[in-house]
Amino acid sequence: MAVLLEFEKKVERLRKKIEELKEKGKHDPQVIREIEEKFQKKIEEFYSNLTPWDKVLLARHPDRPHAIDFINNVFEEFVELHGDRHCGDGKAIIAGFAYFKGIPVCVIAQEKGRDTKDKITRNFGMPTPEDYRKALRVMKLAEKFGKPIITLVDTPGAFPGIEAEEHGQSEAIAKNLLEMSKMKVPIISVIIGEGGSGGALAISVANRLLMYENAVYSVISPEGCAAILWQSQDKVKEAAEALKLTSKYLKELGIIDDIIPEPLEGAHKDYKFTFKKFEEYVEKHLKELLKMSPEELKEDRYRKFRKIGSYQSQE
Repeated sequence: MAVLLEFEKKVERLRKKIEELKEKGKHDPQVIREIEEKFQKKIEEFYSNLTPWDKVLLARHPDRPHAIDFINNVFEEFVELHGDRHCGDGKAIIAGFAYFKGIPVCVIAQEKGRDTKDKITRNFGMPTPEDYRKALRVMKLAEKFGKPIITLVDTPGAFPGIEAEEHGQSEAIAKNLLEMSKMKVPIISVIIGEGGSGGALAISVANRLLMYENAVYSVISPEGCAAILWQSQDKVKEAAEALKLTSKYLKELGIIDDIIPEPLEGAHKDYKFTFKKFEEYVEKHLKELLKMSPEELKEDRYRKFRKIGSYQSQE
């Protein structure tokens, strides 16, 4: 059964009323068509003016495509690798090798899980140190054999539990940032849902950072921001606005490189369209990066991150 957000319920009620009018057959077909056209324009106007908080809700939508859906639909012959070769095998990150458009690539993907059992197994998409070390181990293999790396970002953040801290969560994240910055193969990261803080950054130190239209990418969640600044969850909408976490803002700020379009009402409404656009945009950027030498790739990545946050002061 499809899950509807509050603002989606309003749209669905109007859609049902139009369907009822059509079923009754008491109205002129021309009148029905005019009503449908007006409804479509209203829908387009509504979704083009979503607030940052609305985008957060869409990014977290239960029916939104997950990393495992992308792996099964846009990659071929995926082979998963397990274990961090230290102490465990995290389940929030899926790592392995596959073919993308005939090109052998490394795939690193954060998976939240669907049903309750799967969510618990995947730790609700919150990676542990074992997840990050496994991801780095597989990425180092990709570098050794000269294979491009594609990462799929979808996490509320790194797991903040005591055990994660005891196992070196901050060190694992920091090590990934350091090692990814030095890699001599193309890295493309795609934010498919939530990009939460260091938990997302630990697999997105990339040459190209792409982001779905209704995805979010931020240093902290709106709830966390509201709790710190206002000590109130009533301020989550204001926090979402202040964080500038939407694709539009991040593109303007030069943090992301491209925005991948979504269906009008969100990625969960049309998986086929969503996967097609992924293939189109990732292939375009991958072809550009494959023309670069290993040293050029390192320099390109360095310059990308050096320019983030730069500003000019007016005297």
